[in-house]
Amino acid sequence: MTTTESKVGADRISFLPVPSDTQVPEAVRKLWAKAEANIGFVPNVFRAQAVNGEQFLAWWNYFNLLLNKEGFLSNVERELVAVVVSAANRCLYCEVSHGAALRGYSGDPMRADAVAVNWRQADLTERERTMAEYAEKLTLRPAEVTEADLTPLRAVGLDDHQIMELVQVIGMFNLTNRVSSALGFVPNAEYYSQGR
Repeated sequence: MTTTESKVGADRISFLPVPSDTQVPEAVRKLWAKAEANIGFVPNVFRAQAVNGEQFLAWWNYFNLLLNKEGFLSNVERELVAVVVSAANRCLYCEVSHGAALRGYSGDPMRADAVAVNWRQADLTERERTMAEYAEKLTLRPAEVTEADLTPLRAVGLDDHQIMELVQVIGMFNLTNRVSSALGFVPNAEYYSQGR
């Protein structure tokens, strides 16, 4: 580490300076306040990405639509995919935060932790395993993905809407993992104990 570099630690959540409440748009402040009221803390990803407030809000709107609204996949399935993609990308922030969400939705912390470490050793249904295989392939070897990769998904019951949502969740986490990893986002301490 050079003298100009510093390790992200307990007092830093990003490689970039994090804006204060007075440096972000009002809509960002409102989102931070809503998070604080709903979950008891502001996710560090909300603070760190707010360097560019309007871009953060655009990201959040799509992320929120894919992960927090009623969708074509279940909450467990979407969080499972999030954790598989984040583990493949070795994204600390998203593995920890979405591992917590998977524990919460599934009610099974041991299974969720197994997914984060090696989904192949987790107790998954055939449908979940097929989605995990597809998510990992699209994440690590996108140039190898063909139409034939949809056949196993259809065989375990995914319809066109579910396949589209699956692909969108995989894409969202590949984007978010890269932003989080590139800028050294640190997960909130609260995530580590959630769902245990």
